[in-house]
Amino acid sequence: MPPRQVLHAISGLVAGLFVAILAGTVVANALPRITAELGARQSSYTWVIIAELLAMTATVPLWGKLSDLYSKKLLLQMSLSLFVVGSLVAGFSQGVGMLIFSRVVQGVGAGGLTALTQVVMAAVIPPRKLGRYSGVFGAVFSGATVAGPLIGGLLVDTSWLGWRWCFFIGVPFALLAIALLQRTLHLPHVRRDVKIDWLGAFLIVAGVSALLIWVSMAGSTFDRFSWQTAALVGGGTLLLAAAVRVESRAAEPIIPLSIFRNRTVALTSLASLLVGVGLFGGTVFLSQFFQVAMGKSPTIAGLMSLPLILGSLAASTLAGHRISATGRWKRYLVAGTVLMTAGLALLSTIGSHTPFVLLSVYMAVLGTGVGMLMQNLVLAAQNDVPADTLGSATAVLSFSRSVGGTVGTSVLGAVLAHRVATELAAGRTAGGDTPGGGAGHGVPDVMTLPAPLRALVENAYGVATAELFFWATPFALLALIAVLFIEEKPLKTTTSTERLAEESALAAGSRALPTPTDTPCADLAEASTRGSGGCPGTTLLLGRRPSRRASGRP
Repeated sequence: MPPRQVLHAISGLVAGLFVAILAGTVVANALPRITAELGARQSSYTWVIIAELLAMTATVPLWGKLSDLYSKKLLLQMSLSLFVVGSLVAGFSQGVGMLIFSRVVQGVGAGGLTALTQVVMAAVIPPRKLGRYSGVFGAVFSGATVAGPLIGGLLVDTSWLGWRWCFFIGVPFALLAIALLQRTLHLPHVRRDVKIDWLGAFLIVAGVSALLIWVSMAGSTFDRFSWQTAALVGGGTLLLAAAVRVESRAAEPIIPLSIFRNRTVALTSLASLLVGVGLFGGTVFLSQFFQVAMGKSPTIAGLMSLPLILGSLAASTLAGHRISATGRWKRYLVAGTVLMTAGLALLSTIGSHTPFVLLSVYMAVLGTGVGMLMQNLVLAAQNDVPADTLGSATAVLSFSRSVGGTVGTSVLGAVLAHRVATELAAGRTAGGDTPGGGAGHGVPDVMTLPAPLRALVENAYGVATAELFFWATPFALLALIAVLFIEEKPLKTTTSTERLAEESALAAGSRALPTPTDTPCADLAEASTRGSGGCPGTTLLLGRRPSRRASGRP
């Protein structure tokens, strides 16, 4: 399709992507105010983020598999509908429990958007040309990421609106995306015998959820060495072991285990997992750092994240155009991982008094690395798998990144809370009082604190955030090692829809080939003796090529 037709076809996809990103970023600057107003603890702050990540992570493989079997457009519309329901419930929440539940519903919808966006892009745009549209998706990503914190800050700071509108504002965009998808996106759908492995889906969701809940709660809600740990870790491990057994025997497994034999899929999945731990686990607390450690308002905190977003936009656009022009992509994966590692390492040196100019440079380095890396990991995997498993392979990458983000947010959030508690306890020992319950369990509103206590809290959160980035850096370094072992292969010039048609035709052709019982010869030995002239079809059966003279070729 010409570029204008492609843009027309993916307009609903762009709107859906915008609303998914907006929902996460518009809440980021509002969370300190939300948790303070609802009287929540630091663990609740983390759980409001983790709940959506957990639901998204657990359901991504199922959405990916469904995209290989059912209409991708219908599934996108269903995921957007779930997202609308979750947003409305979140906006009317009266307590932290209800808010966390609504984030779970949002997460299920976001899981569909996460998995299906990449699948539909591959169905419409060939890998070699995908870079041309990186600017469009990069602009949407950056626009939603930049606009989200600004909109969220303005809503929170506007007394007659408030934080609830941070959830309501995405509903019109989601409804618009549903309408645009219905009108503009028309994908051919090949009817197949649908056999969904519901048992495997249940075991995967239950096993992953048990382990992620343990990661999120161990050390804060209960002891790391306790009966809860034994139940969650042991139960999760057994459930996943059973899932592997079921998936290996299922006719239509949710996650085909055979795709992990593909070196590119295995390495890009590992890199996505490590990137998720380092990136999401580190950057999700940047907004809290700006507001608590630096004493900025939600609106200003949104503006302060611009260097990270603009660096990502510029890098993804330029790298995408170069990849489309040259067909070479591995160099951008390597450079992106190096820059991401350097950015995290630089951010591990920040504090409450770090100049914003220096912070901007560090964030721009991190954003540039992310822009080169994230989309191109998916591109490398999609380019190297059969079209009939592209949905599952794409979902595996999204699943890996989401698992990494959930683990990173939980573990690094625990690191942050522990270090804040240590710093505040040290300040109390030195002769001061700790605010909001001390011990780092509350998220204080620094604007209401006396000057001495405010300085103590700002320093505590500054030191803790730096330590958080310090522990995130090794994961990015491990991702670099994984990326170095990925083999660069030429980018395909056909869409997944065209490749699926070709693969189906080849499969039909192979089924139509004559079998040994089709030949008039008694057996293959006789066919070999008599030659192809006396036994039709034995040239193919015996693996012989026609002679040059017979084929007419020079």
